[in-house]
Amino acid sequence: MVDDNNINYLRHSASHLMAQAVLELFPGTKLTIGPVTDEGFFYDFLPPENFKEEDLKKIENRMHEIAEKNLPIEFKEISKEEALKLYKDNKFKTELINGIEDEKVGISSQGDFYDLCRGEHVSSTGKIKHFKLLGISGAYWRADKKNDALQRISGTAFLSGKDLRAWEKQKVEAAKYDHRKLGKELDLFSFHEEGPGFPFFHPKGQKVIQLFTDYLRKELENAEYKEIQTPIALNDRLWRQSGHYAHYKDNMYFLKIDEHNYAMRPMNCPGGILIYKNRPHSYRELPIKMGEFGKVHRHELSGVLHGLFRVRAFTIDDAHIFCTPNQIEEEVLGVLNFAKKIYKKFGFENVVTVLSTKPEKAMGGDELWDKATNALHTALKNAGEKYDIDEGGGAFYGPKIDLHIKDSMGRLWQLGTIQVDFFMPENFDLTYVGSDGQKKRPVMIHRAIYGSFERFFGVLLEHYKGKLPFWLAPVQAKVLTVTDDQKDHAQKIYKQLKENNIRVEFDASGDPLSQQIKTSQLEQIPWMVIIGKKEMENNTITLRYREGKQEFGLSFEDVIKKAKELS
Repeated sequence: MVDDNNINYLRHSASHLMAQAVLELFPGTKLTIGPVTDEGFFYDFLPPENFKEEDLKKIENRMHEIAEKNLPIEFKEISKEEALKLYKDNKFKTELINGIEDEKVGISSQGDFYDLCRGEHVSSTGKIKHFKLLGISGAYWRADKKNDALQRISGTAFLSGKDLRAWEKQKVEAAKYDHRKLGKELDLFSFHEEGPGFPFFHPKGQKVIQLFTDYLRKELENAEYKEIQTPIALNDRLWRQSGHYAHYKDNMYFLKIDEHNYAMRPMNCPGGILIYKNRPHSYRELPIKMGEFGKVHRHELSGVLHGLFRVRAFTIDDAHIFCTPNQIEEEVLGVLNFAKKIYKKFGFENVVTVLSTKPEKAMGGDELWDKATNALHTALKNAGEKYDIDEGGGAFYGPKIDLHIKDSMGRLWQLGTIQVDFFMPENFDLTYVGSDGQKKRPVMIHRAIYGSFERFFGVLLEHYKGKLPFWLAPVQAKVLTVTDDQKDHAQKIYKQLKENNIRVEFDASGDPLSQQIKTSQLEQIPWMVIIGKKEMENNTITLRYREGKQEFGLSFEDVIKKAKELS
């Protein structure tokens, strides 16, 4: 597939352009893989001698030279036998080819350069103009330390120079508030070499997750969702039946239990399906809304792991709505409105809607795909919703609506998704009894609002620049004293605040007040409750805000009232 306006196709093509430049400059280099990432692309190489940082400029310049030749990018399929001959001297490509189940493999070429590929490029190298190489790092083949040590070159590319310049400016700003940096500074989470891609949440970080989970759980109950919990590992027969094995097995973890093959779930939907199938259903029950905060595991390449934004284990606020075909539009609109309400709580009022259609590798025929896609079109149009189209961006089992929010730095983040699925109800023979007494096939709507909890947490940290709002802060207030003479009285205030459900800490350090204030500000605690001689004598509180503003002579009741208004 060719599309000169698709950013992912452009970046895929840029990774090939980089590989071509590397081969021309460093003959004898072995190519491995070069996927697209959230921010750009990378390619892993085994060069005769290690690349140096100064080589990046040489490679970038050669890429521009090749791009100016405007070489057509052509894609074709050849037999595995032909492909193995092409790559007889490259053990990495040979391993990849032998792992492909189809009898044919894809080859993309431009000039004298060719690469093993699944397609999805721009039409020529001349379309790749606005790119930048970002750095060199180490990697291992197949992300396994037992395998060959490789060198990874990362880069990014954009459709216009304006977009590239804006990205560079944004990167400078965003680097100040990188969620990985904030997570360490604020003692929220960490990563360890014993589990690459698996985040460890510290008490304060877990509290933030608990807070936004509790908020969503309450709203889901109000919207008549029923919460369920399903197993994290299930027999691989289920994943074959659902279609995940055929379309997603490279991203799945497998294990053996009692001589049977199991898989760690990469998605939650099959578990919900088994609960639905557990008993018969009548049309009178529909729609049935099952919600689950489900932990999933996905095998991501080490090179695309990125803090909380791309991990190997994460929680999805999944829900599955089983409904009749006539209920699709109403349910989709209901999810849209629900999502916007949730996002508003976090200050996200600018929601961009994108309709993603059938991908190249998809389950089922065009008839059901057209039916599902038209249902989403109709729902969006009847809602008066403006939306963009992402051709080929749907899930393998159905088209979807993706919901993007804009953060405080003007960046778009895809969070929520709404997917209409006719295929899994077919695969699992799901039914309900209609008004005529006959068995009918329900439609399944897959729905998430936050998406990945981990990624959402990272987005929130960067959006608020570490200054989480009062209701979401793991510690809302800290009690400070001017001298040790006020410690006993301040302890009473601390206990009273705690009894009123304010998340509060007591500074027992003995530091001067100025240092206590500085420490609280570095910890991004919204309120500092200051008790001095005057406050103790008058039984009042001085409230100092994180930004430096102060209020004097407040009563305890005043402070509690303010807290309730912000919660």
